[in-house]
Amino acid sequence: MKGIAAGIGVVVLSPLLLAGTAMMMASSSEASTTSSFSGCLTGIDTGEVTKEVTKLLDGASAKDVHIQGLDLPAEQIPNAQTIVATGISLDVPKKGQIIAIATAMQESRLRNLNSGDRDSLGLFQQRPSQGWGTAQQIHDPVYASERFYKALLKVDGWQQMKVTQAAQAVQKSGEPDAYAQWEDLATALQKAISATFPNTEKDESAKDSAKDKDTESSSGGCAPDKDGTSFGRIPEGSVPKGYKIPKDADPKARKAIEWAMHQLGTLYQWGGSCTNSHGPDPMGRCDCSSLMQQAYAHADVHLTRTTYTQVNEGKAVSAKNLKPGDLIFSRGTAVRPEHVGMYMGEGLVIEAPRTSKPVRITPIKDWEILAVRRVL
Repeated sequence: MKGIAAGIGVVVLSPLLLAGTAMMMASSSEASTTSSFSGCLTGIDTGEVTKEVTKLLDGASAKDVHIQGLDLPAEQIPNAQTIVATGISLDVPKKGQIIAIATAMQESRLRNLNSGDRDSLGLFQQRPSQGWGTAQQIHDPVYASERFYKALLKVDGWQQMKVTQAAQAVQKSGEPDAYAQWEDLATALQKAISATFPNTEKDESAKDSAKDKDTESSSGGCAPDKDGTSFGRIPEGSVPKGYKIPKDADPKARKAIEWAMHQLGTLYQWGGSCTNSHGPDPMGRCDCSSLMQQAYAHADVHLTRTTYTQVNEGKAVSAKNLKPGDLIFSRGTAVRPEHVGMYMGEGLVIEAPRTSKPVRITPIKDWEILAVRRVL
């Protein structure tokens, strides 16, 4: 599936010495956070990992999230999320995503390292001197993941290899068998994280399927579909008949949504400030990120100006746990999304889409979600 990538938070981590792989320490503060884990992780409870991953992505404190092998889940899980999302966007099969996570666990413990052996950097400890890219590029988790996947896909027969063999074919490590110890954890993380992305092909347990059916039958068919399809075709610039801001919406989210709705029908203007969208000056009109910024400004919430920076506002939440007022990002990558809209509840999103189009409301089914941020 194209257009999906997810990942939030570029951070710097202390290296961990594992299986004889020595990494240079950038500072004593990094050294102090080094994990003491060593040995092979087996018998991972995938269901438990899924529960813990979902908790974190839904906004729980990292202090309440416990996954064997992950000492710093607040940093490690978003990086694993970026790896999975990038794999999905490149149509890399599940096994390739597992190989990538296992590799990053071995090389950096899923941390975006600023140092390593010689000039090694980032999640995969890629080296600028070996042609992986510039130091700045390698420090971008999406770029680093893309480069790893592209190298993996060039390995003849990688899908028939063991995880550690495929990883070694890309990394050419001095410890070729070291990646194997992370396979179970990587498999559990891939399954848990991929399940948080909508519109992706994934296996569901019978229990989850039954739960979904129970939810559908209990609704009686009266509530609007969560994907917004029950409203039918929505004329551009209009409010779909029957829509009301959900009663349980945060008061500030309600104010932001109401203000954004007053801009419906005004034409998009790239770089527009959204300070006078109904006025004669085109630069007073809205683009996607200024609509978000000004809507929340009228609710006394400060947001930065661009889509690229708004994707770091607030906290990351799962696309399966949307609330009115959440910012939804699409197009581009999770680190550098090119578009943002605001979730309105009832499966609807308000957006300033593109040049020649007005501010409008669209069903969420039309969105390929890269990331979701809750700013309240």
